[in-house]
Amino acid sequence: MTSVDRGNDIRAEASAPLDAVHRWRAFALLAVAYFMTAVDMLIVNVALPTIGVKLHFAESDLQWVVTAYALTFGGFLLLGGRTSDLLGRRRTFTAGLALFTAASLGCALASSGTLLIVMRGIQGLGAAAVLPAALSLVMNMFPEGAERNKALGIWGAVGASGATFGVLAGGVLTRYAGWPSIFYLNVAIGAAALLLTRKLLPESRLPATRRRYDVPGALTVTGSLVLAVYAISQAPAVGWSAARTVALLAVSAVLLAAFVMLEARAQAPLLPLRLFRLKTLAGSNAVGFLLGAAFYGYIFIGTLYMQEVLRYSAMTTGLAWLTVGLTGVVLAGPAQILVTRASVRLVMAAGMTLTGAGILWATQAPVHGGFWANLAGPFFLTGTVTWAFIPVSIGGLVGVAERDAGVASGLIDSSQQLGGALGIAVASTVAAARTRGMLGSGHGAADALTGGFHEALWVCGLIGLAAVPVALFRVRRVAEPDRLSR
Repeated sequence: MTSVDRGNDIRAEASAPLDAVHRWRAFALLAVAYFMTAVDMLIVNVALPTIGVKLHFAESDLQWVVTAYALTFGGFLLLGGRTSDLLGRRRTFTAGLALFTAASLGCALASSGTLLIVMRGIQGLGAAAVLPAALSLVMNMFPEGAERNKALGIWGAVGASGATFGVLAGGVLTRYAGWPSIFYLNVAIGAAALLLTRKLLPESRLPATRRRYDVPGALTVTGSLVLAVYAISQAPAVGWSAARTVALLAVSAVLLAAFVMLEARAQAPLLPLRLFRLKTLAGSNAVGFLLGAAFYGYIFIGTLYMQEVLRYSAMTTGLAWLTVGLTGVVLAGPAQILVTRASVRLVMAAGMTLTGAGILWATQAPVHGGFWANLAGPFFLTGTVTWAFIPVSIGGLVGVAERDAGVASGLIDSSQQLGGALGIAVASTVAAARTRGMLGSGHGAADALTGGFHEALWVCGLIGLAAVPVALFRVRRVAEPDRLSR
């Protein structure tokens, strides 16, 4: 290695290694923060009808309470990951958690739909700093191998169960304490976590004489995704071939192309394209995107079906989704063991196969369906989603050098969250278009809603199954033995 290479080689600045007990205590704190951000993706779902009435929301705008969070969360994860590498992972985690907690308080106090959407977007910004910093700290605390796989197995279970627990918590809190309480819960947990952060978490960062942040990259990729989701969600009302729809999608594509060009030329890119030389990382992120689109779209549509067709209360809906979360937690241990002893890609493919099949099974639920007769089977089967979340989390960090821990963590989380944002937008669009068509042809309201939800679930299920060949052919059988050195 030349003297120039040595000078450019970035080494980690980290505190002394933690003992096992301290390491797992730190992991518990990070997992709680991750759980909170995962819960908030869908905690508002069952409260949407109540929020719509209380804040006088137009029904077509309700999805933005979910999507605003998902877009800023996913759009800024890469910037949050690179910032944590350069500025300090504990420091970035603390700042993000403080912003997330403050925005949660703003959501609880919101007096209008516009203010709630803005606060949800700021929540997403805070989460985008918290999550990659947390995952990169986990990566640095646990060496690659069985112990890290154990930690990431728990991490994957937290992510998978967080979404479904969010639906349950949203239902219970909305019924007994009112919809603002779903955000006050974040304030309490966030404040407690902030008090423990400095005591439990180690600091680590990459020293450099000059730190650069790729703000243009973050802005272009986020702008591209915001425009794409907005165009898709509004297309049924204005028309797919309308000038506005076409123009928005075209601008979105231009911004995405600009992002790729910026990353190829930037001295300190938000997303170093060299990372995609790691085949397992690239394949895991592709599967993560499809997983997010299928699973989050499924929960969004399934929740609407239970509330609008079956007339379940918010609490009953949450309890129904608990079957998915509990199944996922039970299956997390076997998934981690199989990934360690067998193959990342086979467990990933099995998880996506079972999840996709479970979503397609749910398309058989009728207008006058019942939980045990029509929903329990699909819900238990889709609980196997942890068999996808866990290998995706592990595969997305295989072969990644310590200096890229933050950005790699941000990438895998960004893939899932952005997939979720687009999946919800596409699923809601498909459902609305089908429902409108059936109403126009003389079907009753319940039949039309059910038909729309069925078609949306078909889309979600097929997206999930589309991830299976990606897992089998784009993820290596054996982890890369060598790390990227430059």
